[in-house]
Amino acid sequence: MKKIMTTALLVFVAASFAFAGGGKETDSAAERGKTTWTVGICQLVQHTALDAATKGFRDALTDRLGDKVTFIEQNASGEINNCATIVNGFVSHKVDLILANATPALQAAASATGEIPVLGTAITHYGTALDIANYTGVIGGNISGTSDLAPLDEQARMITEWFPNARRVALLYCSAEPNSIFQIEQVESFLNAERVSTGRYSFTDTNDIAAVAERACRECDVIYIPTDNTAASNTEAIANIVVSTGTPVIAGEEGICSGCGVATLSISYYDLGRTTGEMAARILADGADISKMRVEYTEVTRKYNPLMCQALGITPLPGYEAIGN
Repeated sequence: MKKIMTTALLVFVAASFAFAGGGKETDSAAERGKTTWTVGICQLVQHTALDAATKGFRDALTDRLGDKVTFIEQNASGEINNCATIVNGFVSHKVDLILANATPALQAAASATGEIPVLGTAITHYGTALDIANYTGVIGGNISGTSDLAPLDEQARMITEWFPNARRVALLYCSAEPNSIFQIEQVESFLNAERVSTGRYSFTDTNDIAAVAERACRECDVIYIPTDNTAASNTEAIANIVVSTGTPVIAGEEGICSGCGVATLSISYYDLGRTTGEMAARILADGADISKMRVEYTEVTRKYNPLMCQALGITPLPGYEAIGN
């Protein structure tokens, strides 16, 4: 079945390029005198945060280039191998730029090409994602992008501010996502320095997330979930468990918080996507050198989920904006 799905995906990618005229010859993404461009978008999975980043990217680039840019948008449906299939299709058809939405998509694009400009978005930490020692904010080569990293020490502090009597905090995350592990390590270090007990509760995929979440609720007072794509795609399942057990969740981003969390310190993924689109416009239309472009960030906002607070009988702290307002 997986072989059949992969073949179908390849056919769909090829058909999309044929429709967009993707078989043209292209010397480079920033080719001087070029007046039309094709941009390939590889998104790991469909969920609120990544969808918003893709929309922001398309909107910003369209605002700048109008109908001179054609998008070939593909979703890997959460399958890492599909990311490789998609970006290899982009490379063989010589797109002018690749947007890699989420870490596995970025890793696939980095492996597939050293020539076509690649912009990442919704990437927490590029040094971790690309295994770069002494990462300083500039990747070099053909890669740059935007980061969704919020100050992790402030996120960790939220846990002790909202729940000062919590004895043990569960760190719930997908062990297959390197940037989730990076966030967990940072938050764990901060909490332990504050003499708060923590436990790691990792799941490998959607099949075991419910069982792991149930154990975390039994053994801990509060749950922290980082910006984790697998968790973001399964917030309803997590919400059913945490509401039934009365266990609050502090989330790493707004999408997870709106689904199962109480509060978050989060960015706007739409704004993050727009920032990425503006970077793409500088590369495509202005000939900017991607090898010298620093990874960019956007502002963070303190938010709370009024529905979850009501369900758990929690009074929101002052200084937080209600999600949905």
